[in-house]
Amino acid sequence: MDIYKISTIEELLADNTYPGRGIIIGKTPDGTKAMTAYFIMGRSANSRNRIFTEKNGEVFTEPFDAGKVQDPSLIIYAAVRQYENNLIVTNGNQTNTIYDGLKDGRCFTKALESREFEPDGPNFTPRISGMLTFEDGDFTYQMSILKSADAEGSACNRFTYKYAPLSGLGHFLHTYVCDGNPIPTFQGEPERIAVCDDIDEETNRLWNALNEQNRISLYVRYVDLKTGAAENRLVNKNK
Repeated sequence: MDIYKISTIEELLADNTYPGRGIIIGKTPDGTKAMTAYFIMGRSANSRNRIFTEKNGEVFTEPFDAGKVQDPSLIIYAAVRQYENNLIVTNGNQTNTIYDGLKDGRCFTKALESREFEPDGPNFTPRISGMLTFEDGDFTYQMSILKSADAEGSACNRFTYKYAPLSGLGHFLHTYVCDGNPIPTFQGEPERIAVCDDIDEETNRLWNALNEQNRISLYVRYVDLKTGAAENRLVNKNK
């Protein structure tokens, strides 16, 4: 087993109909840009009734048809926010928890100590989070997963990973291993994944690798490490 193998998104998602929600953070092969991506998928009508919207550099999940919303508590949230030199990306309303924690002087890990997995038993969907911190013409990044310690949801296990970026390498964290009933929670460390220099190539490869029936929305952001300029792509299945 090659622990340093870097897989493509196609290899990691081949025949996987439901990895759930996913975050990718990495550095482009040419070393000039930081990248992050976030996608959502859905099986139920409530989960599929969503789109991404972008407002003032922040990204939100919103209902596509407001009249069909059944339970907004776990599906409507800010997914991407920035506080000072930190870009936050998560799969739930813990985006605001991290943002508020940073404002109050807490670090990424400490801010998340007040949260745990989602209360959606029997799946107990993990909360996954990422944060890029930009400084001195480069960046570092962290990823977190909060997941149930057992099938009953009686305790929360917390894992945080901190990375120095390497050109061409990203890390991919998603909520589920694959489809199932209940859906099996992601296991192990974030997966090592190849990233592209070109944001359009990256966006197309990610979107096309997601199961066509279950994919809902995708957001990709590239940040120029020299200038700080950001370039974004947003794809919604519901239009």
